[in-house]
Amino acid sequence: MPQVVSKDGVIIGYDVTGSGPAVILVAGATQYRAVDRTGTPALIGLLAQHFTVVNFDRRGRGESTDKWPYAVAREVEDIAALLEIAGGEAFVFGVSSGAVLALEAASAMPRKIKGLVLYEPPIDPDRSGDAYRYEHMQMAMEAAQGRAAEMMSDFLLAVGMSREALQAFKESPAWPAYAAVGMTLEHDYRILADARAGDTPPEHWQNAIMPVLVLDGDKSFPFMAAGADWVASGLHNVERMTLAGQSHEYDPKLLAPLLTVFFQLGSVQVH
Repeated sequence: MPQVVSKDGVIIGYDVTGSGPAVILVAGATQYRAVDRTGTPALIGLLAQHFTVVNFDRRGRGESTDKWPYAVAREVEDIAALLEIAGGEAFVFGVSSGAVLALEAASAMPRKIKGLVLYEPPIDPDRSGDAYRYEHMQMAMEAAQGRAAEMMSDFLLAVGMSREALQAFKESPAWPAYAAVGMTLEHDYRILADARAGDTPPEHWQNAIMPVLVLDGDKSFPFMAAGADWVASGLHNVERMTLAGQSHEYDPKLLAPLLTVFFQLGSVQVH
């Protein structure tokens, strides 16, 4: 499997599929190539008809190593390393907390990321920055104790899984692959806590000068629309769209054509 070395020596595993301009996919919490990500394999197959799709394991997951202490800037450096193997520039598609990470990368490297699509950045504007920082602190404390499985359990309960469903999940063959990356949830909580450091979107997000499309689904968690609006309000070259019938788990057959048009034209608006 191909690998690239990030600036701090962390090894990042990745796959490349298709041909054409490069698109880098940035996964959200818990997701990596060895698990059956919601829609990702199908999305890759559809996008690969037009693009070279780079799919990677975020640090600490799958074939990618990790290094303490964590900082969001380290994951931005991981994306920078992938941009180099992609020819120095690419489009980027980020999902959930990976959408916020993708925006951080775009803000740091605006000349290298040609277009950006963010699907449901999970920021609730009605929750305080202190609440986000407290949640990150709790995850960081568990991470310091090496409690990966407990971190995954806490996360799944927090996003709405019932205790009965969680117990059944723990007894399934799929559980070990998810529990193995529980430590990396601290990364995602840190990404969101940093983004919510103030009442308004971070000022440095305005460095993302490329076309940006911010998406949510009308069947998703109630706060997702407000979160997408909040993120979009911090950008100046942005389109905002709500997808009918979509939840936090998107339909790749609907999303792939939308991404293709946006990356090719820089817009999904009819002029």
